[in-house]
Amino acid sequence: MIPGDLTQFFLQVFGGVISFNWHNLIMIAIGGLLLYLAIVKDYEPLLLVPIGFGAILVNLPFNGLMNEGGILRTLYNAGIATELFPSLLFIGIGAMTDFGPLLRNPRILLLGGAGQFGIFLTLILALLIGFDRLDAVAVAVIGACDGPTAIYVTSQYAPALLGPISVAAYSYMSLVPIIQPPIMRLLTTKKERQIMMPYTSQQPVSQTIKILFPIVVLIVTVLIAPMGAPLMGMLMLGNLLRECGVVGRLVKSAENELSSLVTLFLGITVGATMSGEVFLQWKTLAIYALGLIAIVGDTAAGVLMAKVFNLFSRQKINPLIGAAGISAFPMAARVAQRVGIRENPQNYLLMHAMGVNTGGQVGSVLAASIMLALLSAMKVI
Repeated sequence: MIPGDLTQFFLQVFGGVISFNWHNLIMIAIGGLLLYLAIVKDYEPLLLVPIGFGAILVNLPFNGLMNEGGILRTLYNAGIATELFPSLLFIGIGAMTDFGPLLRNPRILLLGGAGQFGIFLTLILALLIGFDRLDAVAVAVIGACDGPTAIYVTSQYAPALLGPISVAAYSYMSLVPIIQPPIMRLLTTKKERQIMMPYTSQQPVSQTIKILFPIVVLIVTVLIAPMGAPLMGMLMLGNLLRECGVVGRLVKSAENELSSLVTLFLGITVGATMSGEVFLQWKTLAIYALGLIAIVGDTAAGVLMAKVFNLFSRQKINPLIGAAGISAFPMAARVAQRVGIRENPQNYLLMHAMGVNTGGQVGSVLAASIMLALLSAMKVI
């Protein structure tokens, strides 16, 4: 190495060390914490492992991975900036989703809609505390408890917040079994939690209806909110693959190889956005606080909507299933089942809660699409 090159080399190394500050050390520690939660506590390991690793990687000095031409920047530009990764992930989600319980009892779709209340509550609060309109929309989508939707909206309209919003969304998804039960018990009486709901498996949904459902939902929702077409389109494509019965190999690939590979790339790319200078701001703490408010609001709204149903219905609904209106699928449905069975060991709420949960998935994408459509109409985007 000639002296000039040697001098340039030492200047690069020295500059990298100088740029390595306490922000980076804290982010490396946060990346380690995410790895601990994923590996030791088993919280969303498929995503938190690559996110945590990516956070550590991007905060090490002088690696240039997020510079133009770096591998992580290339992945970001190809998969996040273009909407590719979240959209592909929704094909896998659609292929894994059974809308049968929802189709057996369509009225519970309204409970899935009520479960999006936290999105709009958080939007208002974010605007009040100083977020601009696009940032506020991205933060509000955490209330859907739907990581891919949060990543999709944030990457397009608030990319500087992608790291904290993604981590908040998936963190709260993993904490649903801890956050929801106290709210569910607070808002219901013991008698309400013991309401029996008969299992309706003896009323199967025809295959024709299952095939038509994703097509009809796609047409209706895109006409209402066309900006949600990428996510809703891929979600319903995945579900059509599942229900049509003639592309088994594609269904298996969407559920397994496609979902796993996209999750890996999505996770490490999101982690790569978590540089100390960007992540450690007052907005990050506000995002986590607002995300918690959103999940609490969603849960409460779903439970209270079910109680309103019971005022006008002969066939009573156990209000616990209303808490499954968030899009944490199928975790929220399992939480409703777990809380219900503690009150009445003979009650089986899982399939009813799954119907609400799938309605919440559709509702979260539609709610985000409606907000983006409103911003578009206001010439904000």
